Amino acid sequence: MEPLLAVPVLVVLAGVPAVVLWRVLRGRRELGTGPAERATFETLHTASLAGPPLRAGLTAAGAQKASRHLRALLGSPAIAITGREELLVYDGAGDHHARHAFAAAAATLRDGRIQVLGPDAVGCERPECPVRYAVVVPLTTDDRVVGSLAAYGDHASAGLVRATGEVARWVDSQLELAELDRSRTLLMEAEVRALRAQISPHFIYNSLTTIASFVRTDPERARELLLDFADFTRYSFRRHGEFTTLAEELRSIDRYLTLERARFGDELRVTLRIAPEVLPVAVPFLCLQPLVENAVRHGLESKDGAGHITILAEDAGAECLISVEDDGVGMDPERLRRILAGDAEERSGAGGVGLANVDERLRQVYGDEYGLVVETAEGAGARISVRVPKYRKGVAV
Repeated sequence: MEPLLAVPVLVVLAGVPAVVLWRVLRGRRELGTGPAERATFETLHTASLAGPPLRAGLTAAGAQKASRHLRALLGSPAIAITGREELLVYDGAGDHHARHAFAAAAATLRDGRIQVLGPDAVGCERPECPVRYAVVVPLTTDDRVVGSLAAYGDHASAGLVRATGEVARWVDSQLELAELDRSRTLLMEAEVRALRAQISPHFIYNSLTTIASFVRTDPERARELLLDFADFTRYSFRRHGEFTTLAEELRSIDRYLTLERARFGDELRVTLRIAPEVLPVAVPFLCLQPLVENAVRHGLESKDGAGHITILAEDAGAECLISVEDDGVGMDPERLRRILAGDAEERSGAGGVGLANVDERLRQVYGDEYGLVVETAEGAGARISVRVPKYRKGVAV
């Protein structure tokens, strides 16, 4: 496991070369002993402050928060950041130049070329204004020009051109990270939609049939089951949030099991042992429901006689340990390996898409060491275990 110290440093300074980070960490006690070291530290610190606002993409709000720090990196009296369609922010002296900033970036936005604009294009009649020149460079992601960065001042040296280009490339790296974050979010949303689509039509049909069977014999029971069915479907098809609390996930599972017990009666036995202290832990949305549905299918529908399912959630220090166990028919371990490895034909079987989907999402959110652990054999039931960190950056309800 990596030292805890490395986590916040790597997050704060995303995009800074690893060798620079190593030197900063190794020489922490020596920083400040000379002008060069102090300048290096101040530059890295300023970059770390400018980075987070840009991780949401090139937006007006992010540009405004980052502009002061970018201007400090360049040492310019003023800077301007544009998108493809408008000026996002003008920060610094000579704010009367803001109305011309987007027009000044037109050529850069059109063909991606660097411009050095002189007094004929930028200068003004105000003698106190420090803005006489501008260096305009493109901002790009995936080789597409998405905006521009302009540094304004009273001169346009070769050094300023190089510095503006370097800062623009650093901004590009933050925008690329924002695109990766956005792609990850879209992928997770698509995977949740796939899970929703997999909710068994047979389960819906059987639940409604079971509810209908109680309408005449036990109307109050039918009403309660109908409310459970409505709450279960409302939770499963909600449209906001990648994450939920373990308490909410278990509450939805309880409604699902209530409907299944109404259908199977005493043939379905369920044991829950939940540590109260883990109920507030944030978990990926719909990460446990497929595991319980898999247990019902293999713990009851595929075997003769009664089936028993055990759901545990335990406190384990910095982690929460969750397991779903059934005494059903089990599964061939080799087939399970193929399902989790991505075999499309195997995934199409009962439970295949759900198990693989949960395994992939857990690994995306927490890392490869947090995938599903499945213990099973044919005729021996199955136990699926999940480890979830109680805290992970970016995981919150």
